[in-house]
Amino acid sequence: MSSRSAGLQRQRPVCYSLVVAMLMLSGLTGCQTNPVSGRQDFVLMSEEEEIALGYKSHPEILSQYGGEYHDAALQQYVQQVGERVAVRSHRSELHYRFTVLDSPEVNAFALPGGYVYITRGLMAYLNSEAELAGVLGHEVGHVTARHSVRQISGQRAAGIGYMIGAILVPELQSQAVSDLFTTLSGAISSGYGREHELEADRLGAEYLARSGYDPRAMIDVIGVLKHQEEFERQLAKEQQRTPHIYHGVFASHPENDQRLQQVIGAVATASGPSTASAHDNREQYLQHIKGMVYGDGEDNGIVRGQHFYHIPYDIALEAPSGWRVENQPVYLLIRPGDDHGFIQFTAEDLHKKMTPLEFVQQRLGIDKVSATSPYAPAGLEGIRLEAVIKTASGPRTAMIAIAYHQKRALIFTAVARREPPEQAFSSGATRTFDSLHPLQEHERRLGKPQRLQLVTPTADTSLPVLARSLPLASHAEEQLRLLNGIYPAGVLPAGYQMKIIE
Repeated sequence: MSSRSAGLQRQRPVCYSLVVAMLMLSGLTGCQTNPVSGRQDFVLMSEEEEIALGYKSHPEILSQYGGEYHDAALQQYVQQVGERVAVRSHRSELHYRFTVLDSPEVNAFALPGGYVYITRGLMAYLNSEAELAGVLGHEVGHVTARHSVRQISGQRAAGIGYMIGAILVPELQSQAVSDLFTTLSGAISSGYGREHELEADRLGAEYLARSGYDPRAMIDVIGVLKHQEEFERQLAKEQQRTPHIYHGVFASHPENDQRLQQVIGAVATASGPSTASAHDNREQYLQHIKGMVYGDGEDNGIVRGQHFYHIPYDIALEAPSGWRVENQPVYLLIRPGDDHGFIQFTAEDLHKKMTPLEFVQQRLGIDKVSATSPYAPAGLEGIRLEAVIKTASGPRTAMIAIAYHQKRALIFTAVARREPPEQAFSSGATRTFDSLHPLQEHERRLGKPQRLQLVTPTADTSLPVLARSLPLASHAEEQLRLLNGIYPAGVLPAGYQMKIIE
């Protein structure tokens, strides 16, 4: 879900004769009735194709976002809340599938055909069931208005000749499928544009009202996301990196956005007195997320300052002081403060016996290597070498180190911005390579994730003092305020439970 907004008036599209002729030739769909507006939209995908696209893309989403979060009760709860909203939507006949992703990212999005996702990272910052319903309702709005289908149709129309070629030449069809997922990925990362996002906000608010929630919970959700953006920009500036902004669209959609207020206010007014007695189910929501993982999960490894602990792989390593450590779903990224390069750390299963050099040649596909040298961190079997690899900026010389442990190949790839690399980067990469070791007993507890817990503050509770007692590396008070909806200042009402980290 994005807080970027979107308007309600749309012009009736025109089906140009040339496009219609092409559609007839290719057997594709043309103008269809929009389930929300009742007007004709130009779309090149039937409802059956839409559902099939969501079904085929679902495994890719799970792969990119850490899979489903392993909590059956929480998954069932989110499914129930989502269905309560979806059954009152403009496309209630669809089978909606709501999934909590095991990702610390603050994100939510939908695929065509009724596949809706929310990360545990976003759920940690929501403070009521009504807010959860608002997030899910917004994403259901994207599905009911067929925003992704309309976006894909626009790109298809622009490349209609290629599409017909793909139909006539089967070898092109796999690329066409890849292009469709690329389009969906773009919508997930950057939203659908201001008009479609505001329409999804309006639809989400309408579905909330129909479901017995106060539609103004949408405003609360926007506040949560806006404050996340402000804090993330602060962190990115301190760490000299690009901010990771949810949908990247909040600059034009603040909490006091007049259009948003008018749209949701109109829904609340039309709903009548029922909204005044609507329940937000705050306590029920908090009980469901109690104990939920916060930050990195055990399956993906845990970053604590400069250290990285991975219990399933039974390894630990350390980055040089001042370097940034970023944990991604499929790799660990380590960057120096001056950003003069990066180290990528990954792991691959070993399916048959081979030497580390054979692994480089056969599994990594690197034939030409140079400057090989022994590499045996903590006594592990390995090799260190230099090789030319392909990067986004072209061929680059990389420092590579590979070690075997528990039938896995642990792979470091260090690429400097300049060639030859600066001494500080080379020595930092070497120290990182050499820090790799099997987990020691005292490190195993550090490889366990942090979790959300609940406390009820008293009149004597000091937020700064409480924040300093939490296992948060930095900005503990700001994180505590964000978790509880009182950022950048404010206090919880008396008797309210507070989320903390343990």
